[in-house]
Amino acid sequence: MPGAAPESPEGLVRFNTSQDTAALAALHEVCASSAWGSKVLAQRPYATVEALSDASDAAMAELSAEDLAEAMAGHPPIGRPKPGDPTSSREQSGMAGAAEELKAEMLELNLAYQERFGHVFLICATGRTGEQMRDAVRERIGNSPEQERETVRTELGKINRIRLTRLVAEGE
Repeated sequence: MPGAAPESPEGLVRFNTSQDTAALAALHEVCASSAWGSKVLAQRPYATVEALSDASDAAMAELSAEDLAEAMAGHPPIGRPKPGDPTSSREQSGMAGAAEELKAEMLELNLAYQERFGHVFLICATGRTGEQMRDAVRERIGNSPEQERETVRTELGKINRIRLTRLVAEGE
């Protein structure tokens, strides 16, 4: 029917109508920040996946440094996905087939980055090669802590969008 609003994907309807505790648990799988999850949960129901993603972006923009630290704690270092976690493995697949030399270099860079900033190197790894991730950590290690915090915020936002889309995809 012309002019009719598009139907919401089944997964979005399920997310919108699930119990708060179940929805919050699902959001925690997307992002480990409890503040982010609470902000996204509070705005249900969502008319579209894009509206959900926009709410995620807005919630990410409001996170404090402590909230960002909580979100980052849910991410393993690049090159060392969480054992048994298909999301972690899928997102870091660019490192899976990397040469041992590159994996060793990433480990060294991860440690140097963590020593400088006090947290894991975080990047939206989906679709990136091991070399691209290595180059990114090399570049970002020179950032100031303030610059890096905002870069991490942006990268977390990208990760959250990908994960939210997957969460509400039909058939998931």
